[in-house]
Amino acid sequence: MAFTASQLAFVFGILGNGVSFLVYLSPIPTFYRIYKRKSTEGFQSIPYSVSLFSAMLYLYYAFLKENNGTLLITINSFGTAIELIYLTIFLIYATREAKNYTTKLLLLFNIGLFGAIVGLTYIFAKSDTRLNIVGWICAVFSVIVFAAPLSIMKRVIQTKSVEFMPFPLSFFLTICAIIWFFYGFLIKDMYIATPNILGFLFGITQMILYAIFRNRKQQVLPDINLNNLKEVVIDIKVVVLENQEKADDQKKQEEVDGAHEKMDFSNKQEVGLTT
Repeated sequence: MAFTASQLAFVFGILGNGVSFLVYLSPIPTFYRIYKRKSTEGFQSIPYSVSLFSAMLYLYYAFLKENNGTLLITINSFGTAIELIYLTIFLIYATREAKNYTTKLLLLFNIGLFGAIVGLTYIFAKSDTRLNIVGWICAVFSVIVFAAPLSIMKRVIQTKSVEFMPFPLSFFLTICAIIWFFYGFLIKDMYIATPNILGFLFGITQMILYAIFRNRKQQVLPDINLNNLKEVVIDIKVVVLENQEKADDQKKQEEVDGAHEKMDFSNKQEVGLTT
């Protein structure tokens, strides 16, 4: 018995929900590590901030769709909730600079820009026009979500370490991109299908990098602690003072030795004269 396009779309939608669920859960080991070490170490908040914004956008897009919106609503509702949890944990243990940056990012995208998109599309666009505008915006930011790990990929190349690019996340993102591409293709929704082509390419690139650098020695970039920095400066000052004192003592000893040599020479001259 042959399946219809709508039946296949439903199957891929269910699979997409399942795999996307695993994608959203894959950073749990990362945030458990942050919780245990009480530090965000070298991890960045950009992928999670952008993922949150994308989930919110697609949630809005799904509510605008008259058909085939239910499966988008379920997974993006979960995505919005879990990304908020991740970012809350990140903000608790991040350095002051990272907290400020992440807070500005959330205010800019998730409050300012998202509110502007919802408000402007409701005021100046209607029906299909509104759906198309929001669809294009979703597609663009889906590409940004897939491109967000580029900063992590750059770090992997620089440090020769995959410590900050978890393999499960890269793997599930690739599988997720394939499934959602077919879902969008089957329901003839280009705003879902098109971005996932790039998602597949970025995912494959990440896994190639993982295969290249997975056996390299991991390098952890520690957080800068002001108190530790002060201790280092103090230790350096102590060493400098000790070296200066040793140099002064050595100079004094040389002067004393020089004076003794002069006295000995004078005494020898006096002895020579008396003889």
